This record gives sequence, C-alpha cells and structure tokens, in this order.
Amino acid sequence: MSEKKASVHWEGAGKSGQGQVSTETGALDKYPYGFASRFGEDRKGTNPEEILGAAHAACFAMAFSFAADKAGLATEVVDTTASVRLSKEGDGFKIDRIALTLRAKVPGMDDATFQKLAADAKAHCPLSKALAAVPEITLSATLVL
Repeated sequence: MSEKKASVHWEGAGKSGQGQVSTETGALDKYPYGFASRFGEDRKGTNPEEILGAAHAACFAMAFSFAADKAGLATEVVDTTASVRLSKEGDGFKIDRIALTLRAKVPGMDDATFQKLAADAKAHCPLSKALAAVPEITLSATLVL
C-alpha cells in the first residue's frame, strides 16, 4: 500500500483569492494558484488541471515502461504529455477530455507491440482508472527509431 498526501491553503474569495499547493515530498511547496492561473494569463502559478495532467502523464509513462520491461524490452526514452481540457457545463465546469501523447524509444520493439503496450498502459495505469469518469481519454503513440 502507498498513500501520498498533498495540501492546499486558500485565502480570499473564489475569483480574487489565492491558494498554495504543497506536496508531502516537497516537490511543490506553497506553490501559488488561483483564478488567473486557471482561467487567465497568469503563468506564475499552477492550476488543478495542469497538476492532474502531470500526474496522469507520469503514471502512464511509468506504466508503459513497466509493460515494456515485462515484455523483455527496456525503454530508453519515454516522453509523455497529457493535455487536460476543462469545459463549461451549466453553471460550472467539467474535465471532458484528456489527450495523452507518447513518444518513446524502445530498442528492439516493433510498432505493433509498441501500440499494444501503450494502449494497455493507458487502460491500466492507476490514474487512468481513477479518471474513468472523463468522457474521452485519447492516446497518440509514436515509436521513435
């Protein structure tokens, strides 16, 4: 079993308030976020969708690497991005799409095996499972030779 913690401290009203995100490991330590970094042009802070995307990309990349190991092929490079779309829904918002993009170099792996392992990793990584309520999670996977 593994349990990790993150915390948020928020001050002020929704639109004008400011928050700070911290993680147990200290990777994020009172990192700022707020309305402007979520919906505006503030690039000094983060936002929940960006953090979710980072977590999903990290989980998926590890799941793919472990799947390649299990198939007897070692990953040399695995680059993954996750684009998380927040869309309007009634008076609120919802995450309606996550687009995963994988570029990986795996010596000795053919493209058919690569595509199968990538699809399996997408389906079985813990974050993909946790995000099952997202209507659309896509994957574009490119094997780099």
